[in-house]
Amino acid sequence: MGKLGVAFFLALIAISMLQKMVMASQGHGGRHYDQTHYGPGSLKSYQCPSQCTRRCGKTQYHKPCMFFCQKCCKKCLCVPPGYYGNKAVCPCYNNWKTKEGGPKCP
Repeated sequence: MGKLGVAFFLALIAISMLQKMVMASQGHGGRHYDQTHYGPGSLKSYQCPSQCTRRCGKTQYHKPCMFFCQKCCKKCLCVPPGYYGNKAVCPCYNNWKTKEGGPKCP
């Protein structure tokens, strides 16, 4: 009976770790963002400069970040929350790729 309890406890730990890895890989980092503030079409085009200033605020490549962020924002009307990642919140922003297949939007 003791071995069964230990196996059950280890299984619970493994499931918990797997859940955290799945959440992180989906770009949420354990957080769920309000779709009315960050989802597709949540912005007007005049809001893009301020949202991109927020998004690009901590990068050392500020000018290219701002250029591509504003281009993506005007197309998708969405900028993900935070300074990096969280792109799953804005599918258009996340899925727009360069000719080489890399991400177009910062």
